[in-house]
Amino acid sequence: MKATGAFAPFRFVNRNKALVVMYHRISHTEKPGATSAHAFAEQLEYLTTHYRLVPLSVLAESLSNGRKLEPGTAAITIDDGYRDTYEIAFPLLRHYDAPATVFVVTDFVDGKTWLWTDKLRYLATRTEEENLEAAIAGRSLSVSLTCETSRLEAAASVNSLLKSLPDREKDLSIERIASSLGLELPATPPFEFSSLTWEHLREMDSAGIEIGSHTVTHPVLTNITREQLRWELGESRARIASVLDHDVKLFCYPNGDSDPDVRREVERAGYTCAVTTAPGFNDGRS
Repeated sequence: MKATGAFAPFRFVNRNKALVVMYHRISHTEKPGATSAHAFAEQLEYLTTHYRLVPLSVLAESLSNGRKLEPGTAAITIDDGYRDTYEIAFPLLRHYDAPATVFVVTDFVDGKTWLWTDKLRYLATRTEEENLEAAIAGRSLSVSLTCETSRLEAAASVNSLLKSLPDREKDLSIERIASSLGLELPATPPFEFSSLTWEHLREMDSAGIEIGSHTVTHPVLTNITREQLRWELGESRARIASVLDHDVKLFCYPNGDSDPDVRREVERAGYTCAVTTAPGFNDGRS
């Protein structure tokens, strides 16, 4: 389709709307749940050829001021703050001179925690059990663990149910699942799930990569108390600002979840732009 020019009409029809491309994991090779370095490079080649790539803050400013977007505007975001963002994505972004925004979970970068969704991936791929059984949110789940694909699918199924639980109940459910699988979760993430460092972030920030907040611990914000919500928003912003020595205005909703109360608190915390995961283009109503 690319070779025959089939994407050109699509770009033309949507030329006055902005595209935000969201990434999470970047891997050296083809790997489930990640974008390979080869694919990332191809996508950067395509984006820099056919779009006007801008920092997310520039796009947000244009939308908030009611300015007409220049045709073919696009922005790149990378969520969570995994080490591969620095080791694989960052060199490719520099090679293509492509701006991007990296949203980080501050306790993850500080080495105090690891992302809870990765805990299920770790458990499902490490256990010697051939079946995972759990009762979550009033639902009984039983999935087979016969190969890498089924194990990752099992982790995704459990994570999907866990997202509906209050934060503390979610953590207790993960502990029970670990026990049922005969495993103990490490206090810090294994290397494959590790974060970048503040030194990495300072270097990326100096090179023009925007750094935004993705909370302190990556909870689903609609499932926590107002007190914790304000702490997640304010503490993460203050932590990043203290390291980078400048203000932080960009935020990313974990799992894309928000409601009017959460959005009001994000604005109250001092952020001027927050992104979610709804598919589609952005225009003046975004």
